Amino acid sequence: MSKELGNTENPIENVQSHDWNKERLEQLKNLMPDLFTNDGQLNINELKKVVDPSLVTETERYEFRWFGKSNAKREAFTPTDATLVYDENRSVNPTESENIIIEGENLAVLKLLSNSYREQVKCIYIDPPYNTGKDFVYSDKFNQDKKEYWEDTEVTENGFKIDTNTETDGRFHSNWLNMMYSRLLIARQLLQENGIIAIHIDEHEEHHLRKLCEEVFGEENFLGIVVWDKLNPKGDARAISYQHESIVLFAKNSEFLLSNTELRREKPNAQAILRKAEILFKKINKTDLETVNEEFKEWIKCQEGFSGGEKAYSKIDENGKVYRGVSMAWPNKKKAPDEYLIPLIHPITKKECPIPERGWRNPPNTMKELLEKDLILFGEDERKQPERKYLLEENIFENIPSILEFAGSDDAFFKKLELEFDNPKPFKFCKDFLKPLISTEDIVLDFFAGSGTAGHAITELNQEDGGNRKYILVQLPEATDETSEAYKAGYKKISDITIERNKRVVEKIIKEKKTAQPDLFDAEVNAQEQLKGLGFKVFKLQKSNFPRVEYAPDPNKTHEENIEALKKYIRDKEAQLISAFNKEELITEILLKNGFKLNYTLTKQEQFTKNEILFATDGDKEALVCLDGDLVEETIEYFKKNTEQKLIVLERALDTTKKWNLKHYMKDNFKAF
Repeated sequence: MSKELGNTENPIENVQSHDWNKERLEQLKNLMPDLFTNDGQLNINELKKVVDPSLVTETERYEFRWFGKSNAKREAFTPTDATLVYDENRSVNPTESENIIIEGENLAVLKLLSNSYREQVKCIYIDPPYNTGKDFVYSDKFNQDKKEYWEDTEVTENGFKIDTNTETDGRFHSNWLNMMYSRLLIARQLLQENGIIAIHIDEHEEHHLRKLCEEVFGEENFLGIVVWDKLNPKGDARAISYQHESIVLFAKNSEFLLSNTELRREKPNAQAILRKAEILFKKINKTDLETVNEEFKEWIKCQEGFSGGEKAYSKIDENGKVYRGVSMAWPNKKKAPDEYLIPLIHPITKKECPIPERGWRNPPNTMKELLEKDLILFGEDERKQPERKYLLEENIFENIPSILEFAGSDDAFFKKLELEFDNPKPFKFCKDFLKPLISTEDIVLDFFAGSGTAGHAITELNQEDGGNRKYILVQLPEATDETSEAYKAGYKKISDITIERNKRVVEKIIKEKKTAQPDLFDAEVNAQEQLKGLGFKVFKLQKSNFPRVEYAPDPNKTHEENIEALKKYIRDKEAQLISAFNKEELITEILLKNGFKLNYTLTKQEQFTKNEILFATDGDKEALVCLDGDLVEETIEYFKKNTEQKLIVLERALDTTKKWNLKHYMKDNFKAF
């Protein structure tokens, strides 16, 4: 027996008599595999159809079903009582950037972000567990004595240990689908109307992932699958040796996206080709154009990693422009209209050149324009069919191909940073992949952040072109292997590596700027500009600051009685709220749950002398916030007359009269929290 099979044995079976039921099921599965679900379970209804179809009455329809689907959907849209708290000690240059790293279980975090960042994210870029039987699958209920993991201080400090999803589990695929389904459902709410989601996956779940995304995003919003060819077949394969992974892409609204955006990328080696041509063309004073072209063609031929399309740009014209010839033949099988069959006259021999069998691609007016612009290539005489002249500088961009080759790794980079992480995605690949999908001001969300590659890629992109892209990374405080070098170096959780990696990326860039000649930090104003975008705020998922979330309604009381009991519970339990809890944490929770993004700023309003009133804004929303335990009459009178701004106060700061007055005068601009 192979080692792989041996590892799947159930030790209990060794002390039991032979399991005949199991053997008979295996025989039935070998004979009629169509009677079994993808999870390996016998489908009783399908068996009944074989025995007697009349035993099963159902309406047949095309759908994707699995165990737990309904519960996963319900869980996706069930509110969470958790909150996010700012971690100043682990944040880096927080005032210089809107980047966010969140340590926490991603479903709860997505729920918390779904109001504040609704339709704010341009691209969701994730690399979830591949469900290989060796990796981790997130659970939607991290119960430990009925407590969520973030309520346990030891767990948040030392990391959460997650069980593997093994193939011996009868719901192996269902477990993975449930995990992904709930997260994709809520994540969709964060995408802009022209938003894109790109998901890395391998052969284990690719087919299921596509069906899942068709259900969440709609079959009509499928953009395609990009094959990432790693140029290195798996050495441990027992069947086909895969050397690629896939990236499944869907749009939130493909019609809207594609009518407003061209999904095109810059030819990877276009700038290198143009630079080489410029260098060679400068030799024209010492040699002739033919010799220059021979050298250029040989250089192009020797370049590894250039695509066939790039290598076709192998000529330099008399103006130093790089070009290639392209057929001008009518592209369709049917013959073109008669006006597309007018012959071109050779400029030297003055004779007619051959016409493509089905005619020219362009109408006569376009052909005339191309001739005037010297964009048609003729042969030495009239015997060669003319071609269209394509200049590289005018054709820098191309459609995103379905196959991307990249064989590199980040091992050397991690070694340089003195960090360890198993199989991180190469940030250069991520950078090149993301660039054509987003603009310079967009937000990218990765809620399976791992080592934080997406954040690294966005930072590098911004450094290259001066962009102001932002990232939001979410990573579970998953415990690192205690035998790993990362753990020995003090990184007890993967989220520690996520944060440290991006911290060191920022430090590396700042160091390079300071050692540049001239020093880019040589003036205070310039230093501020150089730091722009280099940093991030860290937040942690934790239990709500408000004890009311622990209130349980009495089933023997009416709805009205329970509401009154809750109000009393709030008064009793939250009376010491301000003194017992961190003020900044309280404000973050209040603003987050009122739809403010995490980049909010606070400014004290000096005109209020009896209460501390803070002006909060995230660039889109604005509100005045007061956390005092009592709102004095002078403040009440001010807001009765000035009702244009939103005001948020604590419920316990108001008696019935004060609350009625504020609600009466301010209407929806008043909220008691």
